[in-house]
Amino acid sequence: MTSRFGPLIDTRPLFPRDRYALLELLRSLEPEEWSAPTVCPGWDVHDVAGHILNDCLRRLSGGRDGHRGAVFENDETLPAYLTRVNGVFVEATRQLSPRVLTDLLALLGPQLDTLWATVPLDGPAGLDVSWAGTDEPSPVWLDIAREYTELWVHQQQIRDAVGRPGAAGPDLLAPVIDTFMRALPHTLREHERPDGTSVRFDVTGPAGGTWSAVRRSARWLPSPTPHPSPTARITVDQDTLWRLATRGTTPEQARTHCVLTGDETLTRTATTLLAVVA
Repeated sequence: MTSRFGPLIDTRPLFPRDRYALLELLRSLEPEEWSAPTVCPGWDVHDVAGHILNDCLRRLSGGRDGHRGAVFENDETLPAYLTRVNGVFVEATRQLSPRVLTDLLALLGPQLDTLWATVPLDGPAGLDVSWAGTDEPSPVWLDIAREYTELWVHQQQIRDAVGRPGAAGPDLLAPVIDTFMRALPHTLREHERPDGTSVRFDVTGPAGGTWSAVRRSARWLPSPTPHPSPTARITVDQDTLWRLATRGTTPEQARTHCVLTGDETLTRTATTLLAVVA
């Protein structure tokens, strides 16, 4: 049976390259640029850098050292939990200078690379990737790929805030889009359709490609080959796609950059694709 998550992606070799670009960017910022507002509500550049550090520390503490970390409050949902604990950490890192933040990222990032080099990619992840599906455990490779997309996206949010393009070449962006498209079957989960119904995404640009989900045995699954005549088809540029998946743009705004054909209900649902916890 086809996996809910599609073929394996090994993003581990990309972390050092993306981190190098991030560290170069942070070291080049002028003092006032650290206070530039970002697309993340209430967070400036310094806050986003602090959040990246939080991700690194959290994954090292839990994955390497077995530390439980912050616990859920009574009846707290996962989005509420993440908002709370991320906010607490970011507020604390406001006490750190930009140089200290940057130095900590340079020191701890390679330790996380070392940790992930030791884990079997096809084993069960310690943290499920909820936006890709909850009916079977997420594999380690998808958890690591999710973490890579976090690092890449937050770097782009900083670049947008300070007007510094870069780190968006197809070698670094293509795996981000490929990972985000693993959310497509889960996005369509509420729609019952006859077996063989298919939804196709054509993402244009050097980092783009084609992804399809097909209805089989009462569930939506990734299709290894794009259907030539899909039931619903979405054509969108690569920049709009990653911003849509991370809610850097709304589905309504994204649709103005899309060509939508076929089943309108499926195209509208497919363009609510979300690859973050929100």
